[in-house]
Amino acid sequence: MTAEATSRVSSEREHYYKQIDRESMTPLWEVLHSVVTPEPITPCVPHLWKWDVCRPWLEKAGELITAKEAERRVLVLENPGLRGQIRITHSLYAGLQLILPGEVAPAHRHSQSALRFILNGSGAYTAVDGEKVTMNVGDFVITPSWSFHDHGNPSSEPMVWLDGLDVPIVELFDAQFMERGAEDSQHTGTDGTINLAEFGNTMKPVEYKPRSKTSPLFWYPYDRTREALETMKRQSPMHDCWAFKLQYTNPVTGDWAMPTIGTFMQLMPAGFKGKAYRSTDSTVYAVVEGTGRCVVGDQTLTFGPKDVFVVPSWMPYHFEIDGDDAVVFSFSDRPVQQALDLWREKIG
Repeated sequence: MTAEATSRVSSEREHYYKQIDRESMTPLWEVLHSVVTPEPITPCVPHLWKWDVCRPWLEKAGELITAKEAERRVLVLENPGLRGQIRITHSLYAGLQLILPGEVAPAHRHSQSALRFILNGSGAYTAVDGEKVTMNVGDFVITPSWSFHDHGNPSSEPMVWLDGLDVPIVELFDAQFMERGAEDSQHTGTDGTINLAEFGNTMKPVEYKPRSKTSPLFWYPYDRTREALETMKRQSPMHDCWAFKLQYTNPVTGDWAMPTIGTFMQLMPAGFKGKAYRSTDSTVYAVVEGTGRCVVGDQTLTFGPKDVFVVPSWMPYHFEIDGDDAVVFSFSDRPVQQALDLWREKIG
């Protein structure tokens, strides 16, 4: 094709594009290469939130606004590649929540599912649909979709936990609903020990019938998880990538504990150097014990207890652990990806 003919075709196409644009149409062939890509492309970037940096800002927030005023006094952890979008990955929200001694975060419910992973302090509680559980560092607590929940801190020290929610997923489907409770605190008739007795011992009440896909066990105490990991360390072979890793499950179905968010805890022994790994689910990590590094692509995230970091989709990464065992909690959107036949992983 001559230069003159090429110029004429280009001009005709541009005129055509402008005409169909008025009808809210666009040519796929002009954007196909950026939509259907050979491998995942994401604006998310690896990032580490150091506890020593975050803690003073949380304390300042405690001086500026009460838990009741804020409804939830939370500093959102925004991925640097997604600033202004209130999310840590494309599909998940994360934030650090502070409750001071004597405070109550008032009751409400929403269609979004939420998790709490306790980072600092002990003695605060979460009440879920009339059941109250006292929380300690390393505990994993679930707030199911459309369940009334409130938080309170009768202890003498501040409490901080990591919130993880499926806010972007619910927003994608335009399924956001929220309702405030009639009172700030629920009337609680039972505590978490009843919930643990009913569902935390590989058993369930005889006539129990699930009302949702979320686990009926909403409190997973750290001491039980830690004991299980230690037993694995003594008796099980170690995985090349993540050493010893457990998935939190719904004890009734054996499926994910939450239908939209996968949750995990892993133990990596002192001196462990993992093999490179990648998967399509971007993953948020929170450190319970130990120090080390997560090498993501060409970036090194040096972590310690209470730090939070994120590994984006399909970026190769591996762990390097220092002189003590490391225990790390993580969550991702893997259940959704697997339900839609989208999830992939690669070792090495």
